[in-house]
Amino acid sequence: MKLKMKAVVPILLIGISAGIFAFAKIGANDDPPGRYQTIMTLVGQILKEGHYQPKKIDDAFSREVFTKYLKNLDGEKKFFLKSDIDELKKLENHVDDELEGAPLDFFNKSTELIKKRTIEVAAIYPEVLSRPFDFSKPEKVDLDPDAAQWPVDEAARVEAWRKALKYRTLEKYADLITIRDKDKSNKTDAQLEVEAREKVKKVYDRYFDRLKNRTKEDDRFALYMNAITTTMDPHTDYMPPLEKRSFQESMSGRFYGIGAQLREEEGRIKIVSIVTGSPSWKQGQLKADDVILKVGEGDKEPVDIGGFPVEEAVTHIRGSKGSVVKLTVKSVDGTVKVIPIVRDEIKLDDVFAKSAVINGQHKIGYIYLPEFYADFNDRQGAFSYDDVAEEIRKLKAEKVDGIILDLRFNGGGSLPDVIKMAGLFVPEGTMVQVRSRSGEVQQQRDRDKGVAYDGPLAIMVNEFSASASEIMAAAMQDYKRAVVIGSPSTFGKGTVQRLLDLDAFVKGDAGGSLGAIKLTVQKFYRANGGSTQLKGVESDVVLPSPYYEVGEKKDKDALKWDVVPKADYAAWSEPVDVAPLKAKSAERIANNEAFRMINENIATLKKLDEQKTYSLDLNSYKADQKKNAAALKRYDSVNDKVKPLNISSLQADLQKIGTDTVKLARNKDWLKARNKDPYLSEAVNVMNDLIMQQSFPKLKNNYTDAKAPAPKQ
Repeated sequence: MKLKMKAVVPILLIGISAGIFAFAKIGANDDPPGRYQTIMTLVGQILKEGHYQPKKIDDAFSREVFTKYLKNLDGEKKFFLKSDIDELKKLENHVDDELEGAPLDFFNKSTELIKKRTIEVAAIYPEVLSRPFDFSKPEKVDLDPDAAQWPVDEAARVEAWRKALKYRTLEKYADLITIRDKDKSNKTDAQLEVEAREKVKKVYDRYFDRLKNRTKEDDRFALYMNAITTTMDPHTDYMPPLEKRSFQESMSGRFYGIGAQLREEEGRIKIVSIVTGSPSWKQGQLKADDVILKVGEGDKEPVDIGGFPVEEAVTHIRGSKGSVVKLTVKSVDGTVKVIPIVRDEIKLDDVFAKSAVINGQHKIGYIYLPEFYADFNDRQGAFSYDDVAEEIRKLKAEKVDGIILDLRFNGGGSLPDVIKMAGLFVPEGTMVQVRSRSGEVQQQRDRDKGVAYDGPLAIMVNEFSASASEIMAAAMQDYKRAVVIGSPSTFGKGTVQRLLDLDAFVKGDAGGSLGAIKLTVQKFYRANGGSTQLKGVESDVVLPSPYYEVGEKKDKDALKWDVVPKADYAAWSEPVDVAPLKAKSAERIANNEAFRMINENIATLKKLDEQKTYSLDLNSYKADQKKNAAALKRYDSVNDKVKPLNISSLQADLQKIGTDTVKLARNKDWLKARNKDPYLSEAVNVMNDLIMQQSFPKLKNNYTDAKAPAPKQ
């Protein structure tokens, strides 16, 4: 089918989460563009005419993409030669032209060169690793790719690889010596050196197998497209078809698969366990320790997944509900057979809200929410708002004195859900403001005057709390409804994305699915007018963080912080007074051994991160490792310094689990991971102070339930 590009005309309708675009479609005509060129032209038009704050797509933009894409292809500067870069530089101003419909000269030339250099380098590492290394020779390697230069010739490239491989072998060699000394083995140093090189060679064999045989043109093109889209802003992404499906599954908290846990082991995909009640469990033939060799679909040629990472193997195993996947499996006894399994829904329970009770000075409810999930394709599917409302209902039945909502590592999700969820804790009002490309600001309000819970509330965050998590924390902070506890600030992602299926813009066959683009179309602002973009949300009670240099501010392409007018909203009738909570927490932290060790670990990690040059002689290497290991080992005992929390599951949840041994074990592990968490422990201390501050020796239980939806049947 022949294709024609037409002008892209965006229509932005401000809805509950993002703009809804209607673009003219590509129709039939003479001289059809290729699939990649179709994607390029579409994406170029969408970026210019639909992005919230588009950069000018010109030669300067091209040069940014040029640099980013080369870093994606060869970040360690071990494949391309300087002459390749000089040749490609002639095309560094060509990306904007390609987005306008010009031939993909830069992409095609860079692909041609990287393929050629990959074949050449694939012959270097076996040759280098075929000869013994002298670890007594004083020598150093610089592993800072930003400071490295492109090799001027083949000899320089071989030398760069020799030093890198020597360092990797030294790591293995030192580990093997430690194991030998511990086990009192009689292996010689020479034997261990050979074994170390063999281990490193296996790693690189698998790596180059993927590069040569598994990396498809589509993979490189996706890298190229993302160099373009993320230069516009970090959260505008191009998604090839398989990635688009994974993204939609992650938002809904469900997928259609076989129900088997996998791991990669020496380049093979092995079954770890079978989920009880899953399609694999019902089919009955697939067993733990089986190795999946190939994945087939219908009459198509099965895909050999040897050397695949688990993530890539999973994308082939999953598929539409009711479809049959044919696994070619090698069993433990050596037999090879084809096992057909009908795909069915697998619920990702780990992403759903979950609660517990912490007993101590007061009875405190704890709600863990890893994502603001929402199944937009199924009204009966999982929605984080409904689930958190239900957890609140259960905690009230337990007569808790306060609630901690844990949003650490919660990267965001559904905007409608976070707006309604914030409304569980305050009456109607603006929870977030959203500005569109045109400059129009809309106040996203919760309109239900009821409150599901009006007792003491704390929100836990860290640097990885982003997007919807930041909206939630900011709203509770602006309304003075809760105390925010955690890292100095959250991630700083204050933008709205809309997933656009590129296939919807095509009439006829474009040579296969075009994938999708996740496009930044709006920006978030707090009720107080400040953006959550870049700066994030600053915690009221700041705890020492084991993470540093994390967040939006690390990306030079991030959109800037700014403000809009303050919304009309009323603070909570019994506002949280954070000053005394902050002072008491600071006093505790100053005398807390666990947090002192965390601060020391942060300093050590910063020092290690600054190190770029490493010794290649065994004695110097062992001395450095011993010093670093001693410093980091102290951090391993942080949890030993924390008094265990008396944390337990809700009776309603235990009754639901029943005698399911798998679920009981997972629930036990979930509780165990929290009973000596220094951050949760201090959040409990802060909550105890807050309960006393708000004079709730025993939380009243006469809240209005207007906000809590009926339990799901």
